[in-house]
Amino acid sequence: MRTVALPSGEQVPCLGQGTWYMGERSGSAKTEADALRLGIDLGMTLIDTAEMYADGGAEQVVAQAAAGQRDKLFIVSKVYPHNASRTGVPAACARSLKRLNTDRIDLYLLHWRGGHPLAETVAAFEQLRVEGKIRHWGVSNLDTADMAELAGVPNGRKCVANQVLYHPNSRGIEFDLLPWCDRLGVPVMAYSPLSHSPARLLRSPALTTVAKRHGATAAQIALAWGMRHGHVISIPKASNAAHVRENAGAADIVLTAEDLAAIDALHKPPTRKVALDLL
Repeated sequence: MRTVALPSGEQVPCLGQGTWYMGERSGSAKTEADALRLGIDLGMTLIDTAEMYADGGAEQVVAQAAAGQRDKLFIVSKVYPHNASRTGVPAACARSLKRLNTDRIDLYLLHWRGGHPLAETVAAFEQLRVEGKIRHWGVSNLDTADMAELAGVPNGRKCVANQVLYHPNSRGIEFDLLPWCDRLGVPVMAYSPLSHSPARLLRSPALTTVAKRHGATAAQIALAWGMRHGHVISIPKASNAAHVRENAGAADIVLTAEDLAAIDALHKPPTRKVALDLL
């Protein structure tokens, strides 16, 4: 598995596992945890979750998958914006730690920007880091101006990741946010890398044509496309074994200049600043 370097130099897998919509039905929890465990076996040891997902149910699924192998995992979770105050962050983190059945979260993110000042959220994150309850902190759904503001608050440059929507039909971050993060050494985590409507994206003639060249699927090409940057981490969700294996196969695909040109021709890169896409 290829890796991406955090600002600290720590290496994490470039391909992880998302858990959005997991934990919503108790009858599916075992199947979902089994899928995550298979992904771990295939090298996708970074698992992304959030207190928002199924009101903590996804964190409980992650706990099932992590049982007996916590030390090999890099667990990411997120705090709601309305909990991102000086006192709200530690309380939310304690709840997440309990649901995850662990003593630390490897990367704790602000899920999106809310009403609490960034400086207050950062101060709370830093206190958790000093206490050993989180190892790193970052943000999600912050655009370039927000990231620049974050860098200007006390300890704001200790942010180690920004998780945003990124796939071939959502490329706005390439204009300025992705280069900004690259200059500061802040990896980007791509959520919904197959889009929120995968059936539509995966019918793309460009993706299917490139897939034929590589003996791969359109989904694998879309994931490989996102990971072509050395500082982008992709976190697709898969709740069954077949999709997990398909996702894992994307890590071995290296796209050629011809492949990338074909994708650019149909999925145009941005030529101007656009608002950050959100889900």
